[in-house]
Amino acid sequence: MNELLHEMHAWMNDYMRSFRTDDPDVMLGIRLKEIHTGYVTANARALAKHLGCNAHDVALAEIIGLFHDVGRFRQYAVYQTFNDAASEDHAELGLKVLAEDVDFLERLTPADADVVRFAIKYHNKKEIAPTDDERKLFFAKLIRDADKLDIYRVLLPFLAPDGAEKAPNFVPSDAAQEVSPEFVADFAAGRQADYYRLRTHGDRKIVRLMWIYDINFMWTLRRIVERGYVDAFIESLPAQDGIAEGVARLRAYIERLCAQND
Repeated sequence: MNELLHEMHAWMNDYMRSFRTDDPDVMLGIRLKEIHTGYVTANARALAKHLGCNAHDVALAEIIGLFHDVGRFRQYAVYQTFNDAASEDHAELGLKVLAEDVDFLERLTPADADVVRFAIKYHNKKEIAPTDDERKLFFAKLIRDADKLDIYRVLLPFLAPDGAEKAPNFVPSDAAQEVSPEFVADFAAGRQADYYRLRTHGDRKIVRLMWIYDINFMWTLRRIVERGYVDAFIESLPAQDGIAEGVARLRAYIERLCAQND
């Protein structure tokens, strides 16, 4: 497994570099995704170790982290955007890349390959598809946590009123700070919001804050809180009816869960 993992890292590094360009606007997004890939891979490995996984499963978590966003690069090359709603689901596209460009998954056991495909497919979905396969579910939850932990870091510079305009083009340019009424209602009720209905910069902040309810492991939640991501998002929200109710519900939820252990 170690030799295969080394080959995977080498290929992924070369693959990401192949999308580099002299255009500074394009490189802003590409470089962001290169760095994000590194962080998520490290997060996945660290979380797997924390959860007591054996060496084989730690390596499997690392593989999933390494390839979870491989579709992002072709997505940008084809559509000039990182916005799934305006182009193509990047997880599905990533599975196409892995099937068409390399044979790495075929070199895993069929069971491990299925776990990798399942985890990548559902890392960006609103919910994980129901399954009786506990390993698939475990690794899907792990990569979703590893991914969200780093996305909070990525989004911090874009929380200001002009944040959407400063972001690489994968963030839509509408910088309106108001939160749409249906998103306020979802936030106040503690319900996951549908990111395909996003209209404003404020909506995007609510969707990301609501990810807290979808964090699976206390290891991840504690790091999100300790690094100040929750406070930064809350402080950037507009003063609208229903927002304070959503904030109070979220903080109570975080306090309750952080008292638990994985």
